[in-house]
Amino acid sequence: MNNRQLFLQHVAQTSDAPLALEIVKAQGMYMWDADGKKYLDLIAGISVCNVGHCHPTVVKAIQEQAQTYMHLLVYGEFVQSPQVAYAKYLADHLPTSLNSVYFTNSGSEAVEGAMKLAKRHTGRTGIVAFRNSYHGSTQGSLSIMGDEYWRNAYRPLLPDVQHLHHDDMGVLEQITERTACVIAETVQAEAGVWAPSREWMQALRQRCTETGTLLILDEIQCGLGRNGTLWAFEQYGIVPDVLLLGKALGGGMPLGAFIADREVMWGLTHQPVLGHITTFGGHPVACAAGLAGMKALVEGDLVAGVAAKEQLFLHLLRHKHIRAVRSKGLMLAVELDDFASNKKVIDYCIANGLVTDWFLFAPQCLRIVPPLIITEEEIREACRIILAGLDTLQ
Repeated sequence: MNNRQLFLQHVAQTSDAPLALEIVKAQGMYMWDADGKKYLDLIAGISVCNVGHCHPTVVKAIQEQAQTYMHLLVYGEFVQSPQVAYAKYLADHLPTSLNSVYFTNSGSEAVEGAMKLAKRHTGRTGIVAFRNSYHGSTQGSLSIMGDEYWRNAYRPLLPDVQHLHHDDMGVLEQITERTACVIAETVQAEAGVWAPSREWMQALRQRCTETGTLLILDEIQCGLGRNGTLWAFEQYGIVPDVLLLGKALGGGMPLGAFIADREVMWGLTHQPVLGHITTFGGHPVACAAGLAGMKALVEGDLVAGVAAKEQLFLHLLRHKHIRAVRSKGLMLAVELDDFASNKKVIDYCIANGLVTDWFLFAPQCLRIVPPLIITEEEIREACRIILAGLDTLQ
């Protein structure tokens, strides 16, 4: 059997129609399949490859760290220089209250740790999340996912979770002195790129402060420059109590984190001791890769170019079949009439060497979340293919 057949038979599947492209190489903005066909990557591994595929400094950091040491002991016991260096670099680029980093293997695990931290710190059990929010697929993160279609098959889930309307001033009074935390995406990604108003975000921050509730902002998908500032919350003039990171955090390697003030994070050290533990979280190779990737992002000043690239996409993506284009930096949702139309365009794009996708809660929207290194020429080529795909619709 060939690799595609072996993939379908032995690799656990998540849908009955995977893309099943056999990619054998990826570099910068491009991927190549087993037949040598070249693809322009418009989704960056779902917001993972912010500095492109196989960035040379990331690859070098991985090689050097793999030759030095890999796994040593469970997280938090040994002083491992890649963890220390990356935690310090993150803290140096965050507000002073976000100074203690707990590294995990993934964004979902960061969500789980943050929920435990909130309960431990506040002594409360209530959790507020929002409709059409996405926070991962583990049992806890699924409990706060804001769409019943995805939750229903796995009940019973965590109790004491409320799902409120996003960007609605009227719901804030439901955050009370029994609420441990509010968890919100700074920009709702899987809903099809919905950014809340600045006024609502500031009111949410104020309400959490008034009630002693921890505000947890999920920037797993939108953080690290994707929305046009290093952290999306900067655009709202607020600071969360806990910040969730993942996806691009590892420079292409698996890595997540929840970040808070050290006094808050200290609650995980006692009653019980080892209040949150992980074997592979903050793996030294992943941390070395992540640090190299973030330095490439910051020192290469990639974030400064995001706004102009966003505007070029918005200028070019005009077509009678496009109902709307929502964007926040280099995170865009191109809304079509329905999923069938969107799938036809996606298939056309892939057939013509452009990889794109759809959103979980907005299947009628085409996803554009490219590596931040995308050039003007590549944006024009991507939009040319998308528009040609739209021309095939009736």
